[in-house]
Parts: sequence; structure tokens; C-alpha cells
Amino acid sequence: MRRTVVNRVLLGLVGAVLLGVGVLVLAGGLDLYRRLGVHPPHWWPLTSPDQPVVSARSRGQWVASAWWWPTVIGGLTVLVAGMAWWLVAQLRRSGLPSIAVPTPGVSGLRLRVGARALEEALENGTAVLPEVERAGVRLVRAPRHPRLRGAVRLRPGGDPAALVEHFEYGPRADACGSLRLAELPADLRIRVLQAAPAEPRHGRGRRGRRQPRVE
Repeated sequence: MRRTVVNRVLLGLVGAVLLGVGVLVLAGGLDLYRRLGVHPPHWWPLTSPDQPVVSARSRGQWVASAWWWPTVIGGLTVLVAGMAWWLVAQLRRSGLPSIAVPTPGVSGLRLRVGARALEEALENGTAVLPEVERAGVRLVRAPRHPRLRGAVRLRPGGDPAALVEHFEYGPRADACGSLRLAELPADLRIRVLQAAPAEPRHGRGRRGRRQPRVE
């Protein structure tokens, strides 16, 4: 799963939880339950402006329990560790800003090509096939050498084998030759769209044509 998807899911979940808790707290603080005649959830303690979130009896009972402090400390430790991991993951970039080009026979010369320029050249070279609907390529870090990660979406009836052969001996080979790289590994993910089913000539529940679905 890509980082942007994970971020959106996490932010959506956290936002939904905070929004729900905030609405419950606001309703209790404004005494909306009594005014509107609405019954709050049975597990929610704050039902009126004068009622604390955690009663003194509950606080004393929980603190006196043997599981209270280990649970609190363990939960906070896991929370802090998870937030630290998420922060480090945001600061660490998987993509490369540029790639070094070998300059044999020339000392003291360092030549680099922008990653985005290389990615656009590979994307345009892949999208020339008529059966390609969309192509995306990224240059990412790897332990030994840079690596390409591509995602291509083919129209219904597209040939993945022909696409792989075109990418291998076309855009990728041109990139290796232009940059004088001995190798440039690539991971290519291909998706083929399904053709929309034909509309029935007769039918009662006719709702329109279905859109192609990505398999």
C-alpha cells in the first residue's frame, strides 16, 4: 500500500474518532441531551454540564486495580512509538531527486539527471502504445542501485506480454543507453480493464451503462 493511501486512511480514522468524541462532549456540555430529548450511548459518561467525564468513584476504582498502571503505561508507550514511526516514515523519502550519470574518461565531472525528467520520458515512451490508457513510473531508492517502479493500466483486450516486451526493449533500454547505466531494474505492475457488458435490449431495471472495472 502506498504511503499516501496509508496517510489518508489514518487521518480519516483519527478525524472520524475525534469528530465523534467532540460531538458527544459538546452535546453533554450544552445539555443538548435533555433539551432535545435524545438518549446518549449507554457507555458515555458525560450527559450533563455538571457531570464529570470520569467520576471520582471510577477513578479510585481504576487506580486501585492492579492492571491500571501497566495498561496506561503500555498504551502510552505504544501510542508514542507509533507516532514516532509515522513521523520518521514521513521524513524518509523513497523517491530519488536525481540519478548520477557515469562519465568515464572525464575526471572531476559529476553529471546528474533529474528524476522527474527521466520518469516523464519513460511514461511517454510507455504510453505510445494505443492500448495503454495510463502509465506512471517512479525512480526509487534501492540497496545497491536505483530502481524503477511502474504502474500501467491497459484498455480492455490489452496484451500485458506485449507491453512488457515494449517497455523492456523500448523506454527502459533507451534510458539505460542514454544514461550509460549497466542496469536499471524495474518493477512493472499492469492492470487490464474489463470491457463493459453489453446493455440488454429489453429489461425493466435499466440504469445505464456500467463503467469499466479495474482488475
